[in-house]
Amino acid sequence: MKKRLSMQDKAEVAMKVAVRKVVEEHKKTGRPLAIWKNGRAVNVSADKV
Repeated sequence: MKKRLSMQDKAEVAMKVAVRKVVEEHKKTGRPLAIWKNGRAVNVSADKV
């Protein structure tokens, strides 16, 4: 029997899937990812994420 996911669990799963897709796309195109680090927005290589 499958456990029903809460709205919060569904949102978390959807966010993880979306982030994974963005990282894959950036790896393919060679574009850096913008992330928040030490209180600042910085660009990092998608290969390092």
